[in-house]
Amino acid sequence: MLKEDRNTWSFGFTVGAENWNGRLAMIGFVAALVTELATGQGVLHLLGLI
Repeated sequence: MLKEDRNTWSFGFTVGAENWNGRLAMIGFVAALVTELATGQGVLHLLGLI
């Protein structure tokens, strides 16, 4: 059985791609939270969507 490196950047439904997707989602969530705490407005409001 081949062992796949979990930290390699790859495309498709691979373990490495899913790990990077999760990491980037966590960074985006924290960035949105910090933006909201700093400005008192939500990200959608700052972008003019609501």
